[in-house]
Amino acid sequence: MELRVKAQPRARRPGLGGWADSATGPRLRLAVNAAPEDGRANRALCALLAEALHVPPSAIAVVQGATSREKTCRILGDPARLSEQLETLA
Repeated sequence: MELRVKAQPRARRPGLGGWADSATGPRLRLAVNAAPEDGRANRALCALLAEALHVPPSAIAVVQGATSREKTCRILGDPARLSEQLETLA
């Protein structure tokens, strides 16, 4: 399953920020403390998303927009279960 997210690196408080509208459709807002250097923010984003969806961090990868705030993440797992969990987020 692929999920579009909007990242906020160097946030004061990490966590889920709800859904945001964009030109390409809704995106899940994620705030992380890590700086966007050497992939640290991407790794923190994957860890935060993994914790929220109850999957291992290795099951999530940024597949598009690695240097952008708007990213696409690929999540490995049962699409039906993941969809249910995404509906309950934020």
